[in-house]
Amino acid sequence: SAIVGALVALSIIALVLSLVKVEDVTLPPTVKYGMVFDAGSSHTSLFVYEWDSDKENDTGVVSQTLSCDVQGPGISSYAHDPPKAGDSLRKCLDEALKVVPAAKQSDVPAYLGATAGMRLLREQNSSAADQVLAEVAKTMREYPVAFKGARILSGEEEGAYGWITINYLLDSFTKYSPKAHMWVRPEAANIFGALDLGGASTQISFMPEGSEIQWNEDSMFTLYGSNYNIYTHSYLCYGQNEMLKRLAKELIVVRGELGPWVDHPCYPRDYNETVLLSSFRTSPCTNWSDPRLTLSDRNVTLEGRGNASGCLAAVRRLFNFSACGQSQDCTFDGVYQPPIRGQFIAFSAFYYNFKFLNLTEGQSLATVRETIERFCTRSWEDLSSSYPEENPERLPKYCANANYILTLLLDAYKFNEISWKNIFFQMKAGSADVGWTLGYMLNLTNMIPAEAPVWVRGHVPPLWAAAVVFIILTLALGLAALLL
Repeated sequence: SAIVGALVALSIIALVLSLVKVEDVTLPPTVKYGMVFDAGSSHTSLFVYEWDSDKENDTGVVSQTLSCDVQGPGISSYAHDPPKAGDSLRKCLDEALKVVPAAKQSDVPAYLGATAGMRLLREQNSSAADQVLAEVAKTMREYPVAFKGARILSGEEEGAYGWITINYLLDSFTKYSPKAHMWVRPEAANIFGALDLGGASTQISFMPEGSEIQWNEDSMFTLYGSNYNIYTHSYLCYGQNEMLKRLAKELIVVRGELGPWVDHPCYPRDYNETVLLSSFRTSPCTNWSDPRLTLSDRNVTLEGRGNASGCLAAVRRLFNFSACGQSQDCTFDGVYQPPIRGQFIAFSAFYYNFKFLNLTEGQSLATVRETIERFCTRSWEDLSSSYPEENPERLPKYCANANYILTLLLDAYKFNEISWKNIFFQMKAGSADVGWTLGYMLNLTNMIPAEAPVWVRGHVPPLWAAAVVFIILTLALGLAALLL
C-alpha cells in the first residue's frame, strides 16, 4: 500500500507540473549609446544619443542625452595648425563620458561628420583637410569609445539627414500609442520638408509630388519599415557667412576701381568696417583668382548706408537667376528643383535671424517685409543702444541676412504669399536639437544588428506557487501513508 501511495503521489505531481502554464518572459532591452560630432564651418557641437537595443522595425527609437558646444571656431579654421582641431574636442568628449556608463563606453559608436567648411577646405587644400581629419581621428581614438570614423559629408547627405531628424522628432515616421502600448505608424502622416542655412552652405529637402524625379542614393531611405524618396540639394558658397563675404567683395570690385571707401547698403548708417583685400583669397567662394583683387594687403573701408531697397538689390545680384530662363522647375545657377510641397521646418541660421528680428510663423509676407525694411533703415547708434547684449560683429549683418533669406526662399525656392505660411522657424523639437546629426545616428542604427531578445523560461507566479503547495502536501500524505 505504501508503494501504491507513493506512485499515486508521483503521478499527481507529474500531472500538476504538466498543467502549470509556462510563459516566455522577455528581459528588459539594454540601452545603447552613440555620439556624433557636427563639425560645421563656424563651430562644432557634440551630441550623445541613446536607444533601446530591441529596435522598432529595424530602426532605433533614439533620444538625445547630451549636447555640448566645442569652444572655438570650426575645425576647418585649424588648417595651419591641425593638432588644435583635435585638442578642441577634448572638453566635450570628457563631458560625454560622464553621461555614458563606464561599462558601456567601449561599445559606443563615435562619429565625426564635417560639413561645408571642410568641403571648402578640401577644394582649396585637400592635404590640409586630410591632416585636420587625421588629427581629429587621433584625438577620438584616445578615448574609450568605438571610433567609427571622421569624414566630410556631402551636401546632399547633410540635407537628407536634417530631413530625417525633423520628421523623426515630429512623429511623422512613428509615434507611441498608449492604447496599443506600442509604436505605430501614424495614419496619413504629415511629412515635413527641411530648410537648413549654415555658415558655408544651405540645403533644401522635401518629398515632391509625383515619381518623375531622378533619385540618387542619398535620397532613398527605409525607416520603420517604410520607404521614403526625397528631393535634396545643397548649395555650397550660399551659406550665411560665405554670402556676406561674397557680398562685400562684389560691392568692392564691381565699381571697377578700388578706392579706400565703398558704400555698403546693408550696413547701418554710421557703421564702418575695414577689410583686407587679401581676406577674399581665403575662400573659393570669393574667387581668389579674380583679377580685380590686387595681391597687396590693401585696406578698404565699407561704409554703411542703411538702404533697404539697395541692400535687397545687392543681395539678389549674388544669384544667377538668368541661368534658369523661364523654367519654373529651376532655382538659380540652372539647378533643377520640383515644385515645393507641404510644410517646412527652417532651422539653423534661418531660425536665429528671424528670432532676433522677432519674426514668427503665421505672419504675412507683407508684415515680414515691413519689419525687415524698418530694421535696415535704423542707424548704428540706434541699433547698438537697443541691443547692448548682442555681439557687435553680428548686429550690423542682420539686415543683409534677412534680405538674403527672403531672396533665397521667395525667388530661388519659389515660396509665395500662400506657401510662406507653411514655413515654421524653430531650432528644437521636444527636447532634441534640430540638425543633421540625429538623422545620421538614426539611419546608422539600421546598420547596428538588433540584439535578439533574451528569453527565459518562466512559470506564471500564482500557478507555480499553487503547484509547490500541492506538491508539499502530496509528499506529506505519501510519507504518512508509508509510515502507517
